[in-house]
Amino acid sequence: MGLCFSSPKATRHGTNHPNPNPPPDIPKPQSQGKGREKVCNQNKKKTKNNKTQWRHVGGTLFGKRIDFGYARDFDNRYTIGKLLGHGQFGFTYAATDNNNEDRVAVKRIDKAKMTQPIEIEDVKREVKILQALGGHENVVGFHNVFEDKNYVYIVMELCEGGELLDRILSKKDSRYTEKDAAVVVRQMLKVAAECHLRGLVHRDMKPENFLFKSTEENSSLKATDFGLSDFIKPGMKFQDIVGSAYYVAPEVLKRRSGPESDVWSIGVITYILLCGRRPFWDKTQNGIFNEVMRKKPDFETTPWPTISDGAKDFVKKLLVKEPRARLTAAQALSHSWVREGGEASEIPIDISVLENMRQFVKFSRLKQIALKALATTIDEDELDDLRDQFDAIDIDKNGSISLEEMRQALAKDLPWKLKDARVAEILQAIDSNTDGLVDFTEFVVATLHVNQLEEHDSDKWEQRSRAAFEKFDVDRDGFITPEELRLQTGLKGSIEPLLEEADVDKDGRISIHEFRRLLRSASLKPRTVKSPPGYQLSRKM
Repeated sequence: MGLCFSSPKATRHGTNHPNPNPPPDIPKPQSQGKGREKVCNQNKKKTKNNKTQWRHVGGTLFGKRIDFGYARDFDNRYTIGKLLGHGQFGFTYAATDNNNEDRVAVKRIDKAKMTQPIEIEDVKREVKILQALGGHENVVGFHNVFEDKNYVYIVMELCEGGELLDRILSKKDSRYTEKDAAVVVRQMLKVAAECHLRGLVHRDMKPENFLFKSTEENSSLKATDFGLSDFIKPGMKFQDIVGSAYYVAPEVLKRRSGPESDVWSIGVITYILLCGRRPFWDKTQNGIFNEVMRKKPDFETTPWPTISDGAKDFVKKLLVKEPRARLTAAQALSHSWVREGGEASEIPIDISVLENMRQFVKFSRLKQIALKALATTIDEDELDDLRDQFDAIDIDKNGSISLEEMRQALAKDLPWKLKDARVAEILQAIDSNTDGLVDFTEFVVATLHVNQLEEHDSDKWEQRSRAAFEKFDVDRDGFITPEELRLQTGLKGSIEPLLEEADVDKDGRISIHEFRRLLRSASLKPRTVKSPPGYQLSRKM
């Protein structure tokens, strides 16, 4: 099946590696060390017929020699071999370590083409990211970085198994079996979850950016090309549009994106793995974007009727257009379709669970009580992802989370630097029975994903939220009065201050609509990150 995965993309820097023998209609880059064309406003001009042309600006930065401070003995350490790929900013080669004869990949970046400060920062950031993630089993290994007066040399693990895209195209009908697809998707999700814990968003997850370590059928998969990746501060959102059109998330196009956009991209890849075609397609970039924003993926056309309900449920929950209602990477790893052998295997801590716990302490007492009522309406078999998270935090497996275990879990979300007093405050807020520990029931109350409950099954949400509401509405008149609230909660003193958050129409009572609004509401709203200079929506060169 002829599939065109390559597309116009929003980019900052890197190198393109054209494949000398791509399949028909599939423009493809080489496997190792790919990158991208950079486009900036100062490099474009309008012609008479109003078409846009791009020009490249060469030279050194402000006439100064660029010095990164990296080691300068590359030639003594490595011997360059065959060319793997090349592009605007440099070349990627196979090389040999002179000390032990190990084969590596070397990405050589030309300093002469770094004409803007953002290009220097891009190189520094990519090295920093590779250093941070280099120990992960599904990220291409980082060995070292060097420079001389002309080039920067990034030395990485050599992956000789080719791109995931090549494997897809080699399959019958360009499709994976469900079992094999789950193995691939699980490895991508592990990368995303690790990135997100480190406050990093990949921002360009697609089949071309995953390489197989070897040509063996069961070879491990490695994420590569972090040229568009960036760190994001807690509570912030990116405002720039980056990525590859077929895999870009709706919120990226709305210029309010975060880690959730990586999960959307993995959802698109999963859809392709299972059926051999893209969920969103058009002949133009704007047409693709319109599809992404408005269209729902097709799960009716062949081969979807023969694909399991579990697989379809998994993909649908990754391709939810509302990012807050989308599964996180760690949640997706707990989904029954993708679990290895039906068991959770090394599930990473979920950043959204940690965020929900940090938020819970800021919620009003009324909202905490309402969430507790909602938690009682959820069946045990619907809490697999939260059970996995609880078990991951409960290090000694005694069925409860101690203050030290809570501290260790919250510390895994690296962008956050919580003081011990803050951790104790969070545990105290969640610990409703005041025994100094958090049991699973208390954990569920604090970590429920309310937006997901509503998005994934709106009818069940209506039933659940009403059932929670009726735990307070004793006389079933459709309102919660101060007297009913006092009776059901055991709270003493004035109830009126509690009602203020939920009682929107100020009639002194809470309706079902106000109760649902209370459950949906969040204490904090994310801020936005303005695009750094040089972030532009590029055109295919």
